[in-house]
Amino acid sequence: MTNEEIIEKIRETLSEEFEVDIDLIQSDAPLMQTLELDSLDLVDMVVLIERNFGFNVTGQDFVGIKTFQDFYNLVITRMAENKNE
Repeated sequence: MTNEEIIEKIRETLSEEFEVDIDLIQSDAPLMQTLELDSLDLVDMVVLIERNFGFNVTGQDFVGIKTFQDFYNLVITRMAENKNE
């Protein structure tokens, strides 16, 4: 899967799961505010990642995640690490 395909899958998944217009999910947009996430929603996000992308994350992984691009980078990096193992 290319980086572009990963990003598109993330956008579609987040749009559907959190009922947000996909056009609002832009690289430089603030993740938490755009998706209107609270702490319970972060748990849903962890489950979504595990189910759709095949790796585990913790709350610590979200430290420093401000924009969708930060989130894309996390997923892309972790998927690459898993592929190399």
